[in-house]
Amino acid sequence: MISRRHHRIALVAVFVLALAAGFVLAVVGLPQRIADVAASGTDTGETARLSVERDTLAAQLHASDEFAGRVGPDLVRRKLTGVPVTVVALGADPSDTRAVAELVVAAGGSVAGEVVLTPAVTDPARADQLRDLSARLLPSGAQLPTATDAGALAGGLLGSALLAPPDGPAPDPDGAGAVLAGLAGGGFAEAPQGSPAAGRVAVVVTGVAYSGVDAGASASTAAALAAELDRRGAGAVLAGRDAADGSAVAAARSSGAGPMGRLATVDGVGTGAGRVATVLALAERQAGGTGRYGSGAGTVGPVPAAP
Repeated sequence: MISRRHHRIALVAVFVLALAAGFVLAVVGLPQRIADVAASGTDTGETARLSVERDTLAAQLHASDEFAGRVGPDLVRRKLTGVPVTVVALGADPSDTRAVAELVVAAGGSVAGEVVLTPAVTDPARADQLRDLSARLLPSGAQLPTATDAGALAGGLLGSALLAPPDGPAPDPDGAGAVLAGLAGGGFAEAPQGSPAAGRVAVVVTGVAYSGVDAGASASTAAALAAELDRRGAGAVLAGRDAADGSAVAAARSSGAGPMGRLATVDGVGTGAGRVATVLALAERQAGGTGRYGSGAGTVGPVPAAP
């Protein structure tokens, strides 16, 4: 049973996480406001005032982020008890992936396996090769989705190899190792470390928005991969550093009512608040719920509602 002290800590932490999201929104717009004042040629001390405001908000954001990092393990405690989680990194900062994995353990879960995918997965020029490899590496008895999207096919391959279906046997660890080794051999993943166990849920950690002429296609591929993982096991969460145009999170949130649109998403995974939100979203997802969290467009709040 949750103690009153733990409940108070949880409520305070949720408040601070929400406050941190507000700080992020405030800090992001300040550089442009400072530049606009400087360009106008009518600066009467406004640049200095805005610079002080920027520094103050940055300090407040740092303090709230540090607080979120310290209370995060207590806030997520017992939320994933006994739940094996497959962690997939796709263009993510290693520190984000590591921090999410540590919070999964703090929540009582376990890291069933860690998969580091390379930028080749979201490269449109490599899409045909990824489609072909997904079909050739598919474990016996498994099925790929009918979609032709390379991300969906890769997600189907990874899901069949790494996630245990709710009503079926867990995948063979040897088969999972063969899939990861095959992807690594094709340049789509880093060489696996050890044999992965079967996960019940998955978290796909991504980085900042893609850039260049293929940004939209790359973001859609990453989101489709996560959405297909969501259809396997007990679900998945897509977490990224932001929800800007060209990001995987934005692609999922703007995709309508299809599988990507139903995907649980979190932006701000580079912050303590975003990492806590990611683990709480995993707990919500494996219990059958879903939501969009963070400070970017399309969210329902900074974190899932406290139980």
